Amino acid sequence: MSMEFVSTRGGASVSLDQALVSGLADDGGLYVPGSLPMFTPDDFGETDSLAAIAAVLLRPFFAGSSLLPELDDILAETFSFPIPVSPVSAAAGKAGLLELYHGPTAAFKDVGAGFLAACLTRLEGDPASPLTILVATSGDTGGAVAAAFDSRPGMRVVVLFPQGRVSERQQKQLTCWSDNVLSLSVEGSFDDCQSLVKGALTNPELAVDFRFSSANSINIGRLLPQATYYAMASLQHFRRTGQKPGFIVPTGNLGNALACILVREMGLPVGPVVLAVNANRTIPDYLESLEWLPRPSIRTLATAMDVGDPSNMERLRGLLGEALALREKIDVVSVGDEQIRAAMRQDYKDFDFATCPHTATATHAWRAMQAERRQEHDWILVATAHPAKFETVVEPLIGAEVPLPPELSAILSRPSRSVTIGPTMNALAGALRGRFFPN
Repeated sequence: MSMEFVSTRGGASVSLDQALVSGLADDGGLYVPGSLPMFTPDDFGETDSLAAIAAVLLRPFFAGSSLLPELDDILAETFSFPIPVSPVSAAAGKAGLLELYHGPTAAFKDVGAGFLAACLTRLEGDPASPLTILVATSGDTGGAVAAAFDSRPGMRVVVLFPQGRVSERQQKQLTCWSDNVLSLSVEGSFDDCQSLVKGALTNPELAVDFRFSSANSINIGRLLPQATYYAMASLQHFRRTGQKPGFIVPTGNLGNALACILVREMGLPVGPVVLAVNANRTIPDYLESLEWLPRPSIRTLATAMDVGDPSNMERLRGLLGEALALREKIDVVSVGDEQIRAAMRQDYKDFDFATCPHTATATHAWRAMQAERRQEHDWILVATAHPAKFETVVEPLIGAEVPLPPELSAILSRPSRSVTIGPTMNALAGALRGRFFPN
């Protein structure tokens, strides 16, 4: 039986292939599986590698897809780098650190972006009729997507990032790619970038000239592969200890956190899930007030989490229910900039290596947890990006230089280019036509 995907707003169901290509449903909703497959740890046998666990977890979602025969190749291409869980110890106790920053652009977004690129190239890689991938980014997503789609035949990428709100090295990762990548510096916030992407995806006039899809976590093709590393980490821990680990996940647009929650909903041995957000308090305020009130994002040290209207809340509310139900399923901790700074200093002292500002929201949440709860569960803290991407913040705090990983060093050596636009649909349309349809 084929897996169907439906809009969070009730539209018609589509195949996985169509959901991947469309990105956003015709009614403006986000695609979700019509039903979730259920698993037990025994379903994974003795499989231990990430690609092997991913094959078991994702195969039901590919039922009826033209990509099913190529799933193993797609996964081998996606998971070409390690994702270890490293033990760390501090005065607060012991935990595991899920290191998601060993990919081509040193951030967890490499997993979803690489998977989506592998899928869409197989589905739509026709140079005569290219697909245009739109991606709004508050830091890491755009670089990962640009790297994943760079020079791929039949693929164009448009990266929109908020001017002056990403680190220098992040901006380099957004602007150093081939002719099929257009990098747009938007005079506004991440929310403005995200609004432009959503507007373009549903704009019939632009659709005449461009075949649009999205590589943000609004695309189901980003969420599915991200679920696999939570499955791997939880299975490995459960097999070793018999305990379901809890996860503390830094989150902005809720994609990474939703992937963790999906794994638990599918029956994998995942314990409590704590979302660590920065000073953008839309999610914790919702759980406290019971009223969903998106607002403009504010700038913080954890720039990639500066989101005031997280798109994936629409999926999360559809999956788990409204605020009262969510309170029973997740916890949310808001971490301010001073707490982030203190956590990065303490991480370096305790762990003898640096953490990035986003990862520091998780380590702070762990240390701030009541001792009884911290000891009641085994905890895995999610490390989302390499600290070398934020050297101007990290290095003065820890008083040491953060070595560049080879992948990041190679990117920084490339020339960069970008186009500045205002936060309007007319400005976006002009930039698109100027690059891809010049006079």
